[in-house]
Amino acid sequence: MNQKVIIIGAGFSSLSAACYLAKKGYEVQILEKNEQLGGRARQLKRDGFTFDIGPTFYWMPDVFESFFNDFGKNTKDYYSLKKLNPAYQVYFGKNDSISIPDNLEEIKAEFEKIEKGSAQKLAKFIDNAAENYSIAINDLVYKPGENIFEIIELKTLKRLPLFFKSIKSQVSQYFRDPRLIKIMEFPVLFLGAKPSNTPAFYNFMNYADFALGTWHPEGGMYKVVEAFVNLAKDLNVRIENNISVESIIAEGNQVQKVRTNKGEFECDILLSGADYAHTESLLDKKFRSYSFNYWNKKTFAPSALLFYVGFDKKLKNVSHHTLFFDTDFAPHADAIYDNMRWPEKPLFYASFPGITDSLMSPMGKESGVFLIPIAPDLEDTPEIRKKYFDIIIDRIEIMTHQKLKNKILFQESYCIKEFVSDYNSYKGNAYGLANTIWQTHILRPKLRSKKLKNLYFAGQLTVPGPGVPPSIISGKIVSELIHKYHERDI
Repeated sequence: MNQKVIIIGAGFSSLSAACYLAKKGYEVQILEKNEQLGGRARQLKRDGFTFDIGPTFYWMPDVFESFFNDFGKNTKDYYSLKKLNPAYQVYFGKNDSISIPDNLEEIKAEFEKIEKGSAQKLAKFIDNAAENYSIAINDLVYKPGENIFEIIELKTLKRLPLFFKSIKSQVSQYFRDPRLIKIMEFPVLFLGAKPSNTPAFYNFMNYADFALGTWHPEGGMYKVVEAFVNLAKDLNVRIENNISVESIIAEGNQVQKVRTNKGEFECDILLSGADYAHTESLLDKKFRSYSFNYWNKKTFAPSALLFYVGFDKKLKNVSHHTLFFDTDFAPHADAIYDNMRWPEKPLFYASFPGITDSLMSPMGKESGVFLIPIAPDLEDTPEIRKKYFDIIIDRIEIMTHQKLKNKILFQESYCIKEFVSDYNSYKGNAYGLANTIWQTHILRPKLRSKKLKNLYFAGQLTVPGPGVPPSIISGKIVSELIHKYHERDI
């Protein structure tokens, strides 16, 4: 009889792991607490408008393609992709914005217009980033983080100095114009830490940005979730929603079963793609690998205040992805990471997918998603949400020269309270643990429990880190780890 694997949660890491485990011959069942699958990548539909609740950027397309190739499939078997041009637009002030083209040659030309000599510098920077990307994808991110020797090779040792140098210091050696510096520092924000605390090795995110490009799946990111779900079902993975795991029952050194709001489920192996700290809280204390103090001392990636807005018009002077960097990042970063508080003048991000995709908004109207990164565990009230919604709408009106307040049909918000209630997210974080030097590879929480030999974890709190592509990779890594320790039991 095949080994039975119960997986908690139906986010990308769980769905990825489920597919790989089913392919290897395990009996796999996913238990998802919410009505909708996809974890943080769920979808909101209202009055003909469609919003991706979580991720909106489709970066590192090679990771998605590699996943489907592992099953003899291609992304085009499930959804259509469009490369965005511009990839995104960045506002630095009124009448001051830069649009990033969809190819490196045009990006270099754009940089050269702003700072003489920067095109050649950018080419050199991206060449280095390309080498790091190759090493990261081929030698680092698909390793389980069990021991340091997984990543000790000559080519990785040569890159060691880059782990003790920050992205911020590296970028400042190449560029002087503050706008170019902000653009170069932007991609590492996906890793959940300040550029000053992110190792320079992670400049491979700049390669992902400028060389691999920014894409949009027709119908939104939820089409990617549906693709993973359909593949999992084709592999005979059972998926149950509206089932909340309330406790994990273990005896000796093994998990025996999970207790849910709909009864008990026995398993041979338990994998959690849900919040790591929350999952361990469901265990008797003696079976937990990490204490409350451990989690409390970790550097978490930001939480977020999000708004989903239906506009009764098409917006002007914006792109599909638009960044508003018209205030100083340093005090905002301080409010997220150092002296946790609500920022006075926040930077924020906006997505207007209807510019690219007619499926996302009714004709002549526009869907808008707005995100303000904030510190986890802040006070979250309706009054605070309204204050910040007014702030960002006022700034957009100024930056883009248009009136919007009287064109808002509706707006819904999502913040710390929902991250906790929907995902049991530790302190309401949105992106897991930041990828700092002290939270990389073996220094991240382990994929395999230290106390229970059949309990495993996946997702953005373990290796390789935050983001959709890393979550997909995490699912593959943990499936291989499970197979390594349980192959003989199939």
